[in-house]
Order: sequence, then C-alpha cells, then structure tokens
Amino acid sequence: MKSLFNTLHNQEIIDRLNNLTPASPAMWGKMNVTQMFTHCQVAINLAFGNVKLKQNIIGILFGTIARKMIVNSNKPFKKNLPTDKSFIITDKREFEKEKKILISIIQKFPNVGSEGLSKEKHPFFGNLTKSEWDKLSWKHLDHHLRQFGA
Repeated sequence: MKSLFNTLHNQEIIDRLNNLTPASPAMWGKMNVTQMFTHCQVAINLAFGNVKLKQNIIGILFGTIARKMIVNSNKPFKKNLPTDKSFIITDKREFEKEKKILISIIQKFPNVGSEGLSKEKHPFFGNLTKSEWDKLSWKHLDHHLRQFGA
C-alpha cells in the first residue's frame, strides 16, 4: 500500500491534484473540485489532531467492523460512501487557495513522520494505529482524486 510518508507517493498525490482545474467534473457525488479540496483538508487535519471530533454512536457500534472492511482492505473506497456532516463542505471557495492549503498539509506527512499523527479516536473508525491513519489518509485522497478523474 502506498504511504503519504513516502516522498515519491506523496508527490504522486500532489501531481494528481495539480492535474485538476476548477472545471474538473465530478464523476459521482455532490461536491465540486474546490469543495473536495477543503473536505480533504478537514480529513487530513483530523489525522494530524488539528481537528477534534467525538466518536459518534454509529462509529461506536460499527466502527471496528467498518475499519476492517474499509481501512484495512487493500481495495479503494467505493463511490458514494456516506459522509459525516463535519466533513461536508457546501459553500463557495477559491480553487487555487484551497488547493495550495491542501498541498501544504499533504507535504507535512514526510516532514513530521508518524509521530505527528493524532492519538485521538477517529469519529467513526475509533482507535487507529499510525499505519491505519496513513492508509486511511492515502485512500481518502485517492478516492476523491478518482472522483474527479485524476
């Protein structure tokens, strides 16, 4: 599995982001490309512990099972998975600004290493290892880049 801590894999994600334009159409879902950038910022900031969300009841009941099926699988995320309201972005944003912020956050992975990742529970999946945070972050970015054809 690819890792955002690996500089080559990290650059691959950034190159894919740089292939997007404000007009890049979504192949599924409701977000536009700029909203996706902001959505991914929230998720990665959660991985670094910069965003703190409590585990919800659905996560408490099903998070461990879902973690095995989604995070620990080598399969990419399926289209149209449900999104927690904390991650939904509906307002208008500036494309270049949001892309630049997302890239700067992604570039933190190789610089801070796994010790920079959150020790908090994921709001749905519960306790994650450093490796699972990395894998989840990679798969989430890959999912949304595929959503926009990158």
